[in-house]
Amino acid sequence: MRSNYDKFPFIEVSSSPGVFFAGWESIFQEIKHLIQSKNKTKTVICIDLYHGVDAGMTLHAVKANLDTVAVINTTDFLKNPNEIAEMVYPFVTDDQVFGKMNQLVMFDFFEMKSLENVRRRILGIESGLVVVCGEGAALFADADVLVYADLARWEIQKRMKRNEVGNFGMDNLDENFSLKYKQGYFLDWRVFDRHKLRFFDQIDYFIDANTAGEPKMIGSEMYGKGLDQAVNRPFRVVPFFDPGPWGGQWLKEIVDLDREEVNYAWGFDCVPEENSLLFKFGESIFEIPSINLVLTRPRQLLGQAVYGKFGTEFPIRFDFLDTMEGGNLSLQVHPTRAYIQEHFGMDYTQDESYYFLEAEEDACVYLGTHKNVTATAMIADLELAQGGTADFDAEKYVNKMPVKKHDHILIPAGTIHCSGKNAVVLEISATPYIFTFKLWDWGRLGLDGRPRPINIEHGKNVIDWTRDEDWVKENLFNNITEISVNGHSREESTGLHTTQFIETRRHWFDRKVTHHTHGNLNVVNLVEGDEVVVESPEGLFEPYVIHYAETFIVPANVASYAITPIGKSVGNQCATLKAYVRV
Repeated sequence: MRSNYDKFPFIEVSSSPGVFFAGWESIFQEIKHLIQSKNKTKTVICIDLYHGVDAGMTLHAVKANLDTVAVINTTDFLKNPNEIAEMVYPFVTDDQVFGKMNQLVMFDFFEMKSLENVRRRILGIESGLVVVCGEGAALFADADVLVYADLARWEIQKRMKRNEVGNFGMDNLDENFSLKYKQGYFLDWRVFDRHKLRFFDQIDYFIDANTAGEPKMIGSEMYGKGLDQAVNRPFRVVPFFDPGPWGGQWLKEIVDLDREEVNYAWGFDCVPEENSLLFKFGESIFEIPSINLVLTRPRQLLGQAVYGKFGTEFPIRFDFLDTMEGGNLSLQVHPTRAYIQEHFGMDYTQDESYYFLEAEEDACVYLGTHKNVTATAMIADLELAQGGTADFDAEKYVNKMPVKKHDHILIPAGTIHCSGKNAVVLEISATPYIFTFKLWDWGRLGLDGRPRPINIEHGKNVIDWTRDEDWVKENLFNNITEISVNGHSREESTGLHTTQFIETRRHWFDRKVTHHTHGNLNVVNLVEGDEVVVESPEGLFEPYVIHYAETFIVPANVASYAITPIGKSVGNQCATLKAYVRV
């Protein structure tokens, strides 16, 4: 099979020559031109860095390319790692997986007296070029030129795994990846996003630092133009993929991934907090964290009603779970809203659903408990199994149901569940995406050879024992309602459950179908068909081709869009699954 899945989708941004700068020499040549145009006796440049950007390489480039009277490295003024560890402990906790949301800001990580001394020192310099470089640089001076070097969270994670990046202000490069990731998720990335957003409108230049040693820079005007174009047309973020202990082989073929990799368990096709977004200027590609679009254009992207409910958070997540020729996912449950608020400081919880893109004859889902299950007995057996003194008989307690392609299984928080082997799930869920309480992992180890964390203590506090097999079959399994039908299309509501805030609509069609956003964010996946074209009925954006299994985002700013089969799909039935927030 030849894959037509696009792993590097981009948004083409119209630009004039000379707006894109590649390599440190070109970058600093442009900055020097700007300095000269200001014609000032003294100039202060702040080069601020997102978490994970190589500070040493950036400082070396500054010293090699600029004639300065002072270069200030912000890391010299951080609190010591022990102080920072003590400060963040209440939010990082001792838990292997979970921390707690917080309102820490960049200032909290610095020695305030030292920072104020540096500010006074900079003010006292009368002439020449002063450069402040490092995380939080914008705090140290009122910059004449502010440069921001940015990085997508997925790239940070790859650097963490290679022990190139630790947590902010910590001396923990060699720490276990899962612990570094936890602190990044609950702490570092929140702090850095608040800081970046505070100074966003003051930034003169943005640096794409995602490819080590190959920096690229554009001015704020072009950066803003790219963001504006993104919220006025359908687009895709850059997907990423990861192996896992239960992973399968389907993604390798459909997406054309490395055949030598052991498997691919996850495909993160629409997780804007961690995905990146590509802008194309002429022949040049510039990569940004897609979260920047959410942070700076929330009303245009999400719609006023969704923004009012979720603020600068993208509330819908689409990803793939591939168990083809793999194994069962861990038996798990997600926290209720009250529990996640109390214990982790989150405003909403990880409600989700499984849409089966593919399924072999033996594919199944574990969902809810059998009738009259005794909670104490099941928890006792789980604890014995976790202790290694027994195996856990999942089918004794948990309802196991066969599934087929295009089944849609709804999973409100508190429902025990997992997908079985030999299936491909399009997981449609609310965004808080790490709050999975694993109850049983089938006695296996992670790919690192270590047991994966099990969370029976959390899990037993949120399991809804009333969700037995009868309730599940009536409320969660293919809860489909026909909305409209004509000769060439059929619209169905497929969920989610009434306790969940996401609505999903499936459209079957063999000719053009027009959709209206009604000022609400849409997230759409082509679940059947080879390829379609997405167009503006009013010609407001360029036609956009979407292939099988690709997820695309339609901003609230796009009032309407039409989807039409093209290529091999002409004359054949296609299907899309669309999600939006119920408002």
